[in-house]
Amino acid sequence: MNVHSSHTTLKILLGVLLLLALFVINISIGSIYIPITEVFAGLGGGELSRESWDTILFEYRIPKAFTAILAGLSLAISGLQMQTFFRNPLAGPYVLGISSGAGLGVALLILGGSAFGWSMTGGSDNHLTWGIWGIILSGSLGAILVLLLMSLTAWKVNNSTTLLIIGLMFGSASGAIVSVLSYFGDAENLKLFTIWSMGSLGGISGSQLRVLAFICIIGTLPVIAMLKSYNAMLMGERYAKSMGVNIKSLRWTMIISTGLLAGSATAFCGPIAFIGIAVPHLARIIFQTGDHRVLFPTSALIGASFLLISDAISQLPGSAETLPINVITSLFGAPLVIWLILKRNFVSEF
Repeated sequence: MNVHSSHTTLKILLGVLLLLALFVINISIGSIYIPITEVFAGLGGGELSRESWDTILFEYRIPKAFTAILAGLSLAISGLQMQTFFRNPLAGPYVLGISSGAGLGVALLILGGSAFGWSMTGGSDNHLTWGIWGIILSGSLGAILVLLLMSLTAWKVNNSTTLLIIGLMFGSASGAIVSVLSYFGDAENLKLFTIWSMGSLGGISGSQLRVLAFICIIGTLPVIAMLKSYNAMLMGERYAKSMGVNIKSLRWTMIISTGLLAGSATAFCGPIAFIGIAVPHLARIIFQTGDHRVLFPTSALIGASFLLISDAISQLPGSAETLPINVITSLFGAPLVIWLILKRNFVSEF
C-alpha cells in the first residue's frame, strides 16, 4: 500500500468515526436534552433513567437520524453521478427534473385535493398515516414519471448537453403546473404543501424507513458494479468507448440510479438543496482525487454527515421549534458553492 492510499484509508476511517459521533450527538440534542451516557445505554439495550427518553430516542430521534443519513448519501451519490454524466461541476441530482416531478406528484395530491374533494389535514390517526404514505407514494410516482420520460429521451438523444436542457424543460413545465395548482389551492392545503417543500426529516416511521433504505440499496448497487466506467466517462464519451465502456448502458445506469436515489429522498423528505452539488466537490478537495472508487463512498460519508449536522442545527436545542432542513442546507450550501465557483481549479477538475 502506497502513502497516498494509506492516507486515503485513514481519512475514510476518520470519516466513519465522525459520522458515528454525529449520529450520537444528533439523537442526544433537541428540545429535550438526553445525556450522551443515556444515549449509549439505550443503544446498548439498557434501560434509560426516564421512560420518556426511551420513547423520544427510539420512536422519533433515531428514525430521523437514519433518515438524514440515507437522504444525505442518496443526494450526494446522485450529485456525483450527474456531475460525471454531464461533465459539469454545477450539475446536481435534480437537473433531470426528478425533484420537480416529485413536487408535482405531491402538489397534485395536496393542492389537487381542493378540486377533487379530499383533504390531507385533520382526521384520525389512520387518516394521518394515509396522508404520510400518500405524500410518499405521490412524490415517488411523480419522480418515476419524469424518470421514464427522461429515459425515453435518453434512448433517442445521444448528447448529454441536449439531455440536460430537456431535463430543465421538464422541471420548468412541472413547476408551472405546481404554480397553477398553488394559485387555485385553498389556504390550508397550500400551507401543507409549502411545509413539505421546505424539507423535513421527521415523521418517518420504521416501516417507511425500511422502504427508503431498500430503495437506496437498489439505487446504489448498479453504481458499485460500474465504478471503473465512471472514471472513463470523465475523459469524455469517445475516450470511454475506446476503453470498452458500454456508453448506453452506463447512461441508463446513471439515470435510473439518480432517479431512484434523488426521487426517493425527495418523496420522503421533500426537496433538500445543495447537498448534491456541494458534497462531491468537498470529497474531491478533502481526498485530493478524481477516482470514483474513492469519491462515491467518501461523498456518501460527507453527505450523510452534512445532513446530520444540518438537522442538529435545525432542531434549535432547548427550544420546541424546528427550522425546515432546506433552510439550513441552503444557508451553508450556497456560500460553499459560491466559494467553489471562485476557486481557480474548480472548472479544471472537469
